[in-house]
Amino acid sequence: MRLLAFVSRNRKELLRDPWNLAFGIGFPLVLLLLLSAIQANIPVSLFTVEKLAPGLAVFGLSFISLFSATLIAKDRTTSFLMRLFASPLSASDYILGYALPLLPMAILQGAVCFVTAFFLGLPVNVNVLLALVVLVPPAILYIGIGLLAGSVLTDTQVGGICGALLTNVSAWLSGTWFDLNLVGGAFKRIAYALPFAHAVDAARAAIAGDYASILSHLRQAGGHGHHGRLLGTSHY
Repeated sequence: MRLLAFVSRNRKELLRDPWNLAFGIGFPLVLLLLLSAIQANIPVSLFTVEKLAPGLAVFGLSFISLFSATLIAKDRTTSFLMRLFASPLSASDYILGYALPLLPMAILQGAVCFVTAFFLGLPVNVNVLLALVVLVPPAILYIGIGLLAGSVLTDTQVGGICGALLTNVSAWLSGTWFDLNLVGGAFKRIAYALPFAHAVDAARAAIAGDYASILSHLRQAGGHGHHGRLLGTSHY
């Protein structure tokens, strides 16, 4: 019951600022519509909806990191988290209490992105449901990154780290906008040393029905994020 009460409180805090939530969900949609319009007017297949939609669904998760980081950072700066330490909440209760309200938001964000992609030519089939399931591990990773950042930074600092740095890193090093093979070399190696490109590849494999590749990419993405989750757990 104490965990559910904490989850309910954090959900209300997130819903207290609907404009930020609308921006987090709406910005990937704007990019999807814009890049699809560009694709319709160029002779080469640069932004096909089958690759663009899952890429933007993963990219949108970077905003979930910002929400989780801001939430816990504000609780630290207002001393609310310090008062919570007097409660019977365990370390896992703290982490789950901050993470669970964000998971439905992440799935909703991906669902809205794919539904919009249906109107742009994405085939309607069971693979889209699988892609939503595939988004869960990357969502947990992004939430974990946000919690780690929020546990060591102030609420103003997380805006620069999770709002600017993380979104740009996950955008350019995930292969969302272009095939990483076109650049190759050190850039590609750095991209695949991070989990973001593997998360995008896993979502694209789900949409394409390439079921054999999904777990491979998720394992590699989870392997990169494992150390960060341990750090986040140990901090609490």
